[in-house]
Amino acid sequence: MIRIVLVDDQELVRTGLRTLAERDGDIEAVAEADNGRTGLDAVRRHKPDVVLMDIRMPVMDGLEATSKIIADESLAGVRVLILTTFDEDENVFEAIRIGAAGYLLKDISPTELRHAIRVVAEGESLLSPSITRKVMQSMASGAVLKVDDRPLQNLTDREREVLAQIGRGLSNDELAQKLFISPATARTYVSRLLAKLHARDRAQLVVLAYETGLVSPGSAMG
Repeated sequence: MIRIVLVDDQELVRTGLRTLAERDGDIEAVAEADNGRTGLDAVRRHKPDVVLMDIRMPVMDGLEATSKIIADESLAGVRVLILTTFDEDENVFEAIRIGAAGYLLKDISPTELRHAIRVVAEGESLLSPSITRKVMQSMASGAVLKVDDRPLQNLTDREREVLAQIGRGLSNDELAQKLFISPATARTYVSRLLAKLHARDRAQLVVLAYETGLVSPGSAMG
């Protein structure tokens, strides 16, 4: 059973998410909260597998709550999925930077919601290429990314190539197909990049791909 905590200041949203998430019987919402502070308390109390976290909330917003969850060593197994709308793109980018496992649009389909929870519970990051492209294009039009390529200095050319494709939202299977390598080799490259770049997960590799200038916000993605 995958245990989740729902954090959103709108009761109707929480009720809808709970109903949709629990439909197949393998996901259980163990707690709800209407702001980041009570959400953080609930997460510390229940230690769920996944937290669905809104960004804009009273008392404590979702970014601060996510940051505190990530920083708490006792919550190392908890994964945070940010709930967002497209007008919050810059905040989503910051959430991924601080360690969120990915992000969901609030108009996501029921099937996609349950799939996302399962993917993140298994330790993967949720990086939809279409959503990532929109986020990064928004970042390009609304703000200038500070490019710092120093983290790339210890990477081989092949590792840079893999990182660039990760930044475009490709999965391991897609990496294998694109770069003519086996899925196992693709996983090895990802693990090596996580270690070399001191990244928490695949989501942070995407951020690094943009921050180092390896991928530009307006570039085409798969």
